[in-house]
Formats: sequence, C-alpha cells, structure tokens
Amino acid sequence: MSLYENWMKKAFTPKGQSVEAVWDEYLPLEQKIYEYILGEKVQDMNCKISEIAERFHMTDEQAVAFVDGINDVLPEPYDVNELEADTEVSLHIEFDKLYKKMVEYRAEHLYSLPQWDGIFTEDKRKALYKEQRNSRTVVNDGPKIGRNDPCPCGSGKKYKKCCGANL
Repeated sequence: MSLYENWMKKAFTPKGQSVEAVWDEYLPLEQKIYEYILGEKVQDMNCKISEIAERFHMTDEQAVAFVDGINDVLPEPYDVNELEADTEVSLHIEFDKLYKKMVEYRAEHLYSLPQWDGIFTEDKRKALYKEQRNSRTVVNDGPKIGRNDPCPCGSGKKYKKCCGANL
C-alpha cells in the first residue's frame, strides 16, 4: 500500500485514532511548512519525501499529504499514489497560484498567515482574493426570458408552459 493510500485511510476512515485527531495533528505541521516557504520565499524545493518529513517533524504519509495539497499549484503535478519515502520531488511554487488555491479551499489559517506580507502587498492580496472569488461566480449575460415569451427550446409554446413549468 502506498504512502498516499495509508494517509487517505488514516485521514478519512476512523479506526482507533479519530479523524479529527489526525487532522488536528496534521494541520499545524502543514502550516509550519507554509510559514517556512513564505517566510524564506522558497520558490523551489528539491528534496525527498523523507527529507520533508524529517525537516518538519512529520511522518512520510503526512509529507505526501502536503505534496498532495500543493500539487494543484505545481507546473508538473505528481501522481501522489506513486510517491514513496525515497522519491525525489521538485516543487516549483508560484505564490500567486498558491494564494488563490488557499482561498479556493477556504484555508483561512493559511491565506491569512503574516508571512504573506513579505511576498504581496495587502492590496495585491485583496485583488488575488477577489479574483479567485469572482472566478467561481456564474454570471448569466444572456437575455432574461419572461414567463410569456416564446420558449428558447423552439417548441413554439410559451416559456411558462414549456421549459419554465419545471422550475
């Protein structure tokens, strides 16, 4: 069984230790890694999974979980199921993408870290936050269909008697 499968089993399947306890242990460790990355402005991390685990006092499974979390930001994502303790990973971090992903995942404990002050101005962070939030908003630019207008499906019926009847 891979490290990632072990992590998923621990993190989402309660056996022995509760799921909340697993996350209560992992989240501060993850935050410590991000504090290091942002504080030192590390854009490239080249190391083995076991080195990440050792450096930040976590298990190999937790280190793979960190790589899984940051995977969406990487130019070349990893297949986390294939990562082992001796796998060499090269993490190229783009801070604007990272900030947006943290906002998307609603990880306020991460996107509100004080270390962001050294990377982006407050105005830039607000702009990135707003850009990410607006990217998920659906805007219907088409004309509004009235109840008594012909149905856009082309049936010839009024909208209220055709497609609008199911609403």
